[in-house]
Amino acid sequence: MSRYLPALSRRALLAGAAALSLVRPARAQQALPRLLCFGDSLTAGYGLSRGEGLVPQLSAWLAAAGRPAQLIDAGLSGDTTYGGRVRIGLSMRRHLPDAVMVELGGNDMLRRWNPDQAEENLDAILATAGSGGRPVLLVGIHAPAGDPDWRRAWSRLWPRLAERHGTLLLPDLYAPLARVPAAQRRPLMLRDGVHPSAQGVRLIVDHLGPTAAELVASAVS
Repeated sequence: MSRYLPALSRRALLAGAAALSLVRPARAQQALPRLLCFGDSLTAGYGLSRGEGLVPQLSAWLAAAGRPAQLIDAGLSGDTTYGGRVRIGLSMRRHLPDAVMVELGGNDMLRRWNPDQAEENLDAILATAGSGGRPVLLVGIHAPAGDPDWRRAWSRLWPRLAERHGTLLLPDLYAPLARVPAAQRRPLMLRDGVHPSAQGVRLIVDHLGPTAAELVASAVS
């Protein structure tokens, strides 16, 4: 039917097709990297309203810093390193992320589990998350009060795992909260004294943001 179209119309159609061929690659280049945020209630934003949790606040921080990404919330309240080991494969297949942030271990500590068990589980999680050279960020957390040797074993766990798997590392997610004097810390925590408030999450995100931005940069390089 095209031979019956006026010459001007044919030229317009050809020009439109050429324009589309240029637009499609440009749009593909603009696709945001997919960052899987894999963790427990700290990642899931336990006790907070929508938009106040770690994932949405980190997403906004990255966008403002010029490192926008599509953040996928794979936080599960109450999860342990063992639970994470069970579900990491399914999460990877379901979301096909370009990079992964792993934040687990807090519930193991609350259960007073041996850090050797957590190390075995995190080994498996990091191996799966980083398969194929995918960039990974390991997020640690300080152990609560208890036996000094047990706490020391946990603190040494994070850098050892990061070095073994070649991941980025944030040794202690709660470091900015710990720096606030105890008498002034109440607005930063929920009533349970374990989970951060929206204000506390803002401090955490300011602390986490630069390393997360480095992770995003690794995913697009």
